[in-house]
Amino acid sequence: MRVIAFVGPSGTGKSHRATWVARERGIEFIIDDGLLIRGNRIVGGKSAKRETTKIGSIKCALFSDDDHANDVKSVINLYRPEAILILGTSDGMVEAIAKRLELLPITEKVLINEVASEFEIKQALSTRREQGKHVIPVPTFEIKRDFSGYFLDPLQIFRRKGKGNYQLVGEKSVVRPTFSYLGRYTISDYTVYQIIEYVTSNIEGVHRISRFRAENHPDGIYIEMDLVLVYGYVIRPLLRHIQERVCEEVERLTALNIKALNLLAKSLVVEHKKVEIDENAQETPKE
Repeated sequence: MRVIAFVGPSGTGKSHRATWVARERGIEFIIDDGLLIRGNRIVGGKSAKRETTKIGSIKCALFSDDDHANDVKSVINLYRPEAILILGTSDGMVEAIAKRLELLPITEKVLINEVASEFEIKQALSTRREQGKHVIPVPTFEIKRDFSGYFLDPLQIFRRKGKGNYQLVGEKSVVRPTFSYLGRYTISDYTVYQIIEYVTSNIEGVHRISRFRAENHPDGIYIEMDLVLVYGYVIRPLLRHIQERVCEEVERLTALNIKALNLLAKSLVVEHKKVEIDENAQETPKE
């Protein structure tokens, strides 16, 4: 197994460029901030960016917890990858991670200034310092279940291929960790309700929401709704369509992970359609 290190100070854009560095060297597996990533999927570990303190984050990134380390080691033994890319802020850090996970010695080290310009590094440091944002090299949908309620911002990475042409290299997720000095952000239940009310008001067959309840949990948000539907629509397919549309829009607009959306058709109403009469129309005589 080849073990390659990708080293650079915190906030210089390593995670942002990890997928590209791995792809250029034919590496399928990446270790970054406590996570084991295969391609665009998290296959083991837990993110250090979920820790509530900076010290806790560092310990997580170094796999100090035995259960955490054993989990990742078991996944590595399962897949038996040909190569692994380890991200770290120093030579000592990547070597400590390799030793902790019982990997072979590091055979190659890639420095951030070898793959990023001085301007790009300064720009990354400015974003980290001013906005408290961190990048995880997997698509947003892959980490939503772990980061519900945190700042999630999908970031598509392109590489120039000739004049005016760009190739999509991959998608990353931008998160704001809980230990960030900028703190956490919250979205009120009423805001979620307003979004859902707007979505359902544009679905044929829905008259109104008669009861709404939302509960926030560490793994996501749980929603219960009673609906007044319009008579004449098939109820089960309509409720399924409402679930799909509501989940799609709430997750898109808020980055909250909806763990459950329970709907109850409480009652039905009959909507009378207005019939417009053309005053100029002539009545057909009866024979």
